[in-house]
Amino acid sequence: MQASTKLRQLLSQTKIIVSPGAIDCITSRAIERAGFDALYMTGAGTSMSLGYPDYGLITMTEMVANAARITNSVSIPLISDADTGYGNEINVYRTVQEFERAGVAGIHIEDQVFPKRCGHLDSKEVVSREDFTAKIRAAVAAKTSKDFVIIARTDSRAVLGFDEAVNRCRMALANGADLVFFEAPQSIDEVAKIPNLVNGPCLLNIVMGGKTPEVSVQDAEAMGYRIVIFPGLLLGSILHVCDEQLSILKKEGIAKPKVQGSPANTFARFDSEIWDQRRTAYRGTVGAASESEAPIKARVTA
Repeated sequence: MQASTKLRQLLSQTKIIVSPGAIDCITSRAIERAGFDALYMTGAGTSMSLGYPDYGLITMTEMVANAARITNSVSIPLISDADTGYGNEINVYRTVQEFERAGVAGIHIEDQVFPKRCGHLDSKEVVSREDFTAKIRAAVAAKTSKDFVIIARTDSRAVLGFDEAVNRCRMALANGADLVFFEAPQSIDEVAKIPNLVNGPCLLNIVMGGKTPEVSVQDAEAMGYRIVIFPGLLLGSILHVCDEQLSILKKEGIAKPKVQGSPANTFARFDSEIWDQRRTAYRGTVGAASESEAPIKARVTA
């Protein structure tokens, strides 16, 4: 079953979809192993994994390449950040094609100018309604599977106000978007109002330390959200643990990891047993050489 079809099935259920943010195959496997039904590829995490801040410095090719590695490592559907679509509506068209070929279940396209900034930073700029509408229409037209999910993200709350952001969400749904992503509402009251005012399926982004108040999964579900993502949960935890462990090693000259497992146990998380079977599965009695192999053998012995 295609990943997009799996995501559509999850969306057809009443239960909210919780998607922690993955950076790479290691964090993706951890999310699947923890029992989550879907995961999210964070653009900020992908940017930082390549040594850059989330300032729109990563290309579409680099984002798709990371998404392809992740989809190849898990069986649960991946929702991916696709930034602004990396240009205008024709760039968006190709962006959808590339993410769909990579096995991604759905993407979100935003209305910031290109290059964009993290949605929880100041000094953002957004494109016109007309330009945003063209991008959403192009994204919908580009997909080859009816199940591929197009999520329209608006960052206009910080620039043009709450009402304009709601109107852009409605506009996106009217032009074919499957869900809307109202980025960075600034109060609990705003968070609670959005699903009713938009009158369509909504995604909520929980960024620890960001502009949006933190909300529990249970409260988000009660408010009417269909998907909640936690882009920085693992990234922030990894950075904290790295700083802590390296500080201990630097000061004390000894490693004191919080969890210590054998290499074999660690590799088991990445299907080492299957690869061990493959190591010997193709060995056995060597049969007669086929006709196609004979010329090669003749050249070797000549």
